[in-house]
Amino acid sequence: MKRILFVIAAAAASSAYAPQAAAAGDAKAAEQHVSMCTGCHSIPGYQSSFPYVHRVPKIAGQSAGYIEAALRGYAKGERNHPTMTGIARTLTDKQIADIAAYYAERGASSQ
Repeated sequence: MKRILFVIAAAAASSAYAPQAAAAGDAKAAEQHVSMCTGCHSIPGYQSSFPYVHRVPKIAGQSAGYIEAALRGYAKGERNHPTMTGIARTLTDKQIADIAAYYAERGASSQ
């Protein structure tokens, strides 16, 4: 009996200190922000020439977690691209979550 109580107490304690999942973004709320993304990330085969020529990935259908991590990486300087860094640094955590939800809802067929 003591062992069962110990296991229950340990589980409760560990869940109390576990990091909480980020709130899911609101795709509808992102609609006012995604125009800055659409110009590059929705054109099939688009290549940017600033600051160097590179293929711009289409992001519709990517997981929300991936998009959030990428935007946060640009904002923190962990990813390097001048345009994306400049944009990401202006976004709030809520806006990042909303944009991630917006693009995650758009499947590969809608690209």
